Amino acid sequence: MEFGLFIQGYVPQHRRDVDPDAEHTAFMEELDLVIAADKAGFKYVWLPEHHFLDEYSHMSANDAIAGYLAHATERIHIGSGIFNPLPQVNHPAKVAERVAMLDHLTGGRFEFGTGRGAGSHEILGFLHKEGITDTSHTKEIWEDVIGEFAKMWTQDTYEGYEGKFWSLPPRKVLPKPWGKGHPAMWYAAGNVTSYAMAARKGLGVLGFSVGALDELAPVLEAYKRDIVNAEPVGAFVNDNLMVTTGAFVAETDQGAVDHALRSSMTYLQSNVFRYHDTFPRPEWVPPWPQTIPMPSADDLWETVGQPGSVMGDPDQALKACQQWADAGADQLVFGMGSSERADDLKTIALLGEHVIPKIDTDPVHRTTRLREAAA
Repeated sequence: MEFGLFIQGYVPQHRRDVDPDAEHTAFMEELDLVIAADKAGFKYVWLPEHHFLDEYSHMSANDAIAGYLAHATERIHIGSGIFNPLPQVNHPAKVAERVAMLDHLTGGRFEFGTGRGAGSHEILGFLHKEGITDTSHTKEIWEDVIGEFAKMWTQDTYEGYEGKFWSLPPRKVLPKPWGKGHPAMWYAAGNVTSYAMAARKGLGVLGFSVGALDELAPVLEAYKRDIVNAEPVGAFVNDNLMVTTGAFVAETDQGAVDHALRSSMTYLQSNVFRYHDTFPRPEWVPPWPQTIPMPSADDLWETVGQPGSVMGDPDQALKACQQWADAGADQLVFGMGSSERADDLKTIALLGEHVIPKIDTDPVHRTTRLREAAA
């Protein structure tokens, strides 16, 4: 199992209340986390593309962030989690150009994840003029796009496309990706049927909807069942299931609990359900503007040692990460940004020293091996 980081430009109001530069501070601190993760042995960082999502994610131009990180890092793969390829948001040819350019700037370290957006507040803003009021329509639009990217990258002159939602006459789409082949392709899936669909298309899955160990089994079964018979939309099958969770690691269990208490993790979680209205809202999640209450110290102590809970000292973290690996996850990604910078840096350093070398023993990225094998 490989390891990654997820940042998103989280700018909660309580930070703005005390720091007039909170937005800028958030971006700079999160970039520091990625640079630290690169040095610590993490293999991936994922950058979302979100629009209009106040507090939750101000990362509207993740291609700019990716370009900065291409120069600021050496080994870590930089992934779009996601680039939104709906023509109403980003023209597909321009998305193909950005991916190829980032493949050059990173020296082949770019990962191309796509999806359909966070929810109605975000996506319907772009579809307003067309009178679309149901986000389910975006599935058909995404389907109209996804099969064309590999052609734009590999055909000397792209043959062109005349679809229901977009069109392009024959053109040279430039630049081409660096070297042979093209970056690995991923899809941000939110339910079992989406995981299976991604598998049939040969796409890796960005499992942002899986946050607990017991949520992995049904989507993993759906994905791995269908990936063996994939008809890939790209040049190769990216057999890869990524999941996300939190991480609070310190030298002692008490230090990790204190780290969590200093964070605003439940406010961030509340914002997830504030905007991701396509996600089912559990009964314990109150409707916005009510927020999930912060757990007490006693509550957090109960999570130490729970299956898949990366909370505690390095031994506890190793045990939990190994449980994710044993359960079948291909990549475990830790969401960062809701904690104090020093706490996140400590977590990254301890995971890099005590956990990652014991679980991820392959020096080569999984997607690199898949891309090279296809080439």
